[in-house]
Amino acid sequence: MAAKPLRFGVLGTGFWARTVHAAALATHPGAQLAGVWGRDLAKAKAVGAEFEVAGYADLDELLAQVDAVSIALPPAVQAPLAVQAAEAGKHLLLEKPIALSVHDADRVVAAADSAGVASVVFVTARYRTGTSVWLQQAARTTLAGGGVTWLGSIFQPDSPFRGSAWRVEHGALWDLGPHALSLLVPALGPVESVQAGAGLGDTVHLVLTHPGGRASTATLSLTAAPLAAGVEAWVHGDAGRLVLLPDYESPVEAHRVAVDELSAAALTRGAHPCDARTGRDAVVVLAAAQRALETGCREPVAY
Repeated sequence: MAAKPLRFGVLGTGFWARTVHAAALATHPGAQLAGVWGRDLAKAKAVGAEFEVAGYADLDELLAQVDAVSIALPPAVQAPLAVQAAEAGKHLLLEKPIALSVHDADRVVAAADSAGVASVVFVTARYRTGTSVWLQQAARTTLAGGGVTWLGSIFQPDSPFRGSAWRVEHGALWDLGPHALSLLVPALGPVESVQAGAGLGDTVHLVLTHPGGRASTATLSLTAAPLAAGVEAWVHGDAGRLVLLPDYESPVEAHRVAVDELSAAALTRGAHPCDARTGRDAVVVLAAAQRALETGCREPVAY
């Protein structure tokens, strides 16, 4: 007998919640969108009506109707709600970063582990075929290092993210850093230490060390000139330079894959390579990078 599709509630009513999380679930052949939660009931009902489901302002009321939550909220809001959902026995599809402090990230991991629920972090490019092929190629190579450059320009008048208060406050390090780590860490291994320098606007430059003497760099910005915008990742080693142009243009399709993988993890009770614990480790690295920016020193990463 086929497994029963998971019923999902979307937490959030903003642009990303509506156009990616809810849109992907509403058209997913193996999952069911059952409701939308928001702090503003009118907005929750409006988004729910768009997808012909109920809107809720009472989270417990929504949780009673679902098996899993797909969270599209600022990280400081996401963390306590993820804990509440996990404690209610709901599987977690989390946005990145999963929190803005190691303490809050630890709480999410502990709640998921204690409840025995599955978790997946939605770092978009990790759910695209091109990234999977690139990581497989990297795994067959003796690598020396790599890098990620992400120059974004999201605060332009026509950008749906221009009003994102948490991005304005925390910048590219916390918004784009999880994307960079989701590519560099599986290719090169966990980050052991980090150095950081600030550029114009919110631009940050990171130097990361990995096991075996491998090293990588990341240049991240949300405030680059529009004509400079673009994303590139690469690793280099005995097979030359392997370049990836990550696909961030198909988030709905990527979200559907993340839903499939969460559903599989929920069924098998197995760990996922991008689960809450992996998301927590990324927060540890980002917190060390933040300290390095503030102190000007190389910061060790203590998991």
